[in-house]
This record gives sequence, structure tokens and C-alpha cells, in this order.
Amino acid sequence: MHTTSKLPNTGTSIFAVMSKLANEVGAINLAQGFPDFSPSTTLMRLVNEAMVEGHNQYAPMPGVPALRRCLSDKISRLYNVTCDPDSEITITAGATQALYTAITALIKKGDEILVIEPCYDSYLPAIELNGGIPVFVKLRAPRFEIDWDEIESKLSSRTSMFIMNTPHNPTGALWTASDMAQLSRLAEKYDFIVLSDEVYEHLVFEGANHETALKYPALKKRSLVCFSFGKVFHNTGWKMGYCVAPEKLTAEFRKVHQFLVFSCNTPVQHALANFLDDPNEYLSLNNFFENKRDVLLESLVDSKFDIIPTAGTYFQLLNYSSISDLDDMSFCERLAREHGVAAIPISYFYHDRHDDRFIRLCFAKSDQTLREAGKLLSNL
Repeated sequence: MHTTSKLPNTGTSIFAVMSKLANEVGAINLAQGFPDFSPSTTLMRLVNEAMVEGHNQYAPMPGVPALRRCLSDKISRLYNVTCDPDSEITITAGATQALYTAITALIKKGDEILVIEPCYDSYLPAIELNGGIPVFVKLRAPRFEIDWDEIESKLSSRTSMFIMNTPHNPTGALWTASDMAQLSRLAEKYDFIVLSDEVYEHLVFEGANHETALKYPALKKRSLVCFSFGKVFHNTGWKMGYCVAPEKLTAEFRKVHQFLVFSCNTPVQHALANFLDDPNEYLSLNNFFENKRDVLLESLVDSKFDIIPTAGTYFQLLNYSSISDLDDMSFCERLAREHGVAAIPISYFYHDRHDDRFIRLCFAKSDQTLREAGKLLSNL
């Protein structure tokens, strides 16, 4: 039987590759972005209660109404923005599904999509599968700032979508109010849709604000904003997220959503609706993960890595230029096999494998794990 691959240049994700290597050699896995600690016992109890109470069949396609109302209230409380829970909020099977659904619903063959690199690895396959044409702009290392003049030089009447991500994976950089103003100006000028990946909205450090597209009227009216419960509530395996978009874009989003998953985990949705009644469950996350970051940084104080403390997410970049001349993939393989720590090479977040000698560590781990990894890394 003859088949033709729709993703001929795509192999196994680097996250799976490095986690497999970590397991094989017994390395501490700071590669894949998942916590090694449990979710809230309260949340797990609420899931169990929802199952016992009989919430075990299909949820409504857009999501459980009580959860969508809670999210509307949360957005209003945090950002002073009104979102209709019935027509503007859709519960998804994780943020990656939300991102894929948005691209599939709104991108046509030949459309250009502005992609800022380094970028999360699901963006490009989704664009390719839907016949879109990615147009790339690189952030400026080592602080991974945005070059707005370069971005505007890449925009045209063919630009259909702009993908933004803040807090940014893998760099941990934050978009500023000035960045959002620039994007607002360009969105109005070139009339494109914005797909905003904001899964780490509650992981912002040093008292900084999360700049959501929802706060800016010129962006809100043209944006699909994707969030994740798994990233912030330590339960990535539950695969729960949501997408917020104006009614017209939501209607197109749901046309595709219903045929990808139809609806999402019912008891978890009921549990999250109850869990979100206490705002401290998400407002405390900034300090929780900032402390995790600081434990890792303290353990690396005597290392030879060049380090700029991350401003958000639960990822920290390390530059190893003063340690080795190896390419970043080779360096990560050596790091896991010979030094017992698994990391992610940043070149895999670029379409052309651009390599500035950075690796990414996940610090959503126990303090003990972080200190052990830091000690091993400091021996290089």
C-alpha cells in the first residue's frame, strides 16, 4: 500500500526523545515540562466527588456551563474584561488541542502565519497540516526580545494569523505593555487574526503583570486566547484547557472542535468549577514557582553556566558557551549520559535548528530534585 506522509520532516518530539534517554540512563529529568509532585488534594477530592455524583457522561460540546461561568468571572476579576461564557469560552482537551483547532478552523491553504522563534513545537505541524505558510522571526538572544521592525517587514496582505506566546516557552521571557501596543497597531494595520498562547499566565515573577491579549481592545476582537489547567494546577496528564475568543471566531472554532473531541472530561470540569471558587488556588502560583526557580538558581550559583533568571513559566535557560563547543543536542546527550541530568536543546524550537548554545531546564520539580540536579550541573 502506497502512502504519502503529510509531515515528512517530522519525527518524535524532542520531549519524548529526551525523557526516553533520561529513563534509559537514570538521569534526573528536567527536560519534559511536567511536575514531579501531585495536584491539590482538594482538586483530586472534587474530581472523585463529581464521579460519585454521576457526572460521567458527555459534557456539552462547549464545556460544562458552570465552569465556563467561573472562567468568565475569573477573567473579569483579573483583567477587568467581559467574556460571554456561552458564546466566547470553549473547554478543550488541553491547550495544544485548542491551538490546533484554532489553526485548523481559520487557516486556509496558502495563508501566511507569523511565527516567532524559538517556539513551541506544535505550531509548525499544525500550520503545515492545514496548508499554511509559516513566516519566521527570531527573538534577540540572550534576553530574547522582540524586534518589531523585523516583524513588520515580514507582514503583508497575505498574513492571515500572528502567533504570540507569553509567558514564553522556552525562554521564559514576558511580553510587555509596549509589545502589546505594537502588536495592536500592526493587527489593525494588517488585519490579521491573533492566536495567543497564554498557558503560563499564572507563572509570572518579580511582581510583573501578565499581559493578556484580552486586555487590549484592538487584540481582543481578533484573538483566540488559549489557556491550560494542566500547566498551572500540576496535572498535565488530565489534558484540560480552554479557548477564549469573540463570538464570530468561537463559532468557527467550535465547528472544528466538535469533530476533534466533541467534548472534554466531564467530572474534571465539574471539579474545576468548584476549585476555582477559591482565587488563591491560582493567585498563589506565582510565588510558588518563583520559589522553585530560586531553589534551582541557588543550586547553580557555583556553576560555569551563563544564566539570566527566567521572568515566567517553569523553565530556565542556561547558556553553556563557556563550558563546551558541542552543538546543543550533543551537549544534552552528554549531559544525560555522563552527568545525570536531562535537558532540552533549544535548537529544536527553531525550524532551521538555530543554535546559540542554550539548554532548557524545567523547575516544576521538588526542591530536593532541583538541588540534586544543580549539584550535578555545577560539576561541569
